[in-house]
Amino acid sequence: MINFRYHVVSLAAVFLALAIGLVVGTAAANGPLADQLNDQVNKITDEKQQLRDDLDQSRAELKKNADFATEVAPMLLNGKLPGRNVLLVKIEGSDKDVDTAADGIGNMLHTAGAKVTGTVTIKEKFTAASSDYNLLDLAETSAPPAISGALPNNGKGQETSAALLAAVLVADKPGAPQIDGTRRVLSAYEAGGWISLDGDLKTSADAVIVISGAPASGKDAKERNAVALTVVSRFALALSNDMVVAGLSANGLVSAVRDDASIAKSVSTVDNAVTAYGQVAAVLALVERIGGKTGHYGIGSGANSLLPKTAGVVSGS
Repeated sequence: MINFRYHVVSLAAVFLALAIGLVVGTAAANGPLADQLNDQVNKITDEKQQLRDDLDQSRAELKKNADFATEVAPMLLNGKLPGRNVLLVKIEGSDKDVDTAADGIGNMLHTAGAKVTGTVTIKEKFTAASSDYNLLDLAETSAPPAISGALPNNGKGQETSAALLAAVLVADKPGAPQIDGTRRVLSAYEAGGWISLDGDLKTSADAVIVISGAPASGKDAKERNAVALTVVSRFALALSNDMVVAGLSANGLVSAVRDDASIAKSVSTVDNAVTAYGQVAAVLALVERIGGKTGHYGIGSGANSLLPKTAGVVSGS
């Protein structure tokens, strides 16, 4: 007769058989499985080391390339910009490499014989969509009488302020005197946190290099990027277009200039300014631009070549 004890013994026998099967099966497969897993781990470890070696080699090659560009810079740039006064304009963003690029371009300009009149950083506060009214009021109250009537009369504060800054910082002819009231204008914008200044800025610049990083992001990114392009446009107008936009990449302001048919005809661009090659290219592009030719250089979309093919000596007269 089948009773409860029979069922218990049967279930126990089943579980015992399963346990024995698992032990026997694991023991039988343990060797091949373990060997296969060890082979996979070793393969992944080797691949990881190879990738690390490749990365180290790429970094070493990049450094050698940068060293090469730095070493040949005097041969390419020496005497190209004698007596020229160049202003650097930085568009503030999240890219700290913008400062590195600006320093490198400044050194290349000195190598070319130019004087850097100073550096103006357009702060993020300036490009914010909510700043337009305040900047219009500031431009109207701080503009010197000599230029107040020449500023845009369209009610756009960021454009009016960009035009005012361009008017007091640059001149379309080398050696032109600085406008009376320049220091008061710069102090007003600096005190309000709209810009920051570096250098004496006591001499009008006759050429400009704008340095920018990644495009703005966030809810008002479109407006911020448009303001950056407006800054370029207003400085280009004040200078008769003797300017270059140098970006860390082809994204952002560089691509905006290249995509704008009217600006792209008169403002040159360089899209790899974070590298020594790009910094040399930025100065050579400025030499070429002063000579009347526009070009777009680097490795990104829209670039004509890595460097300007020809760039003659430009006198300071």
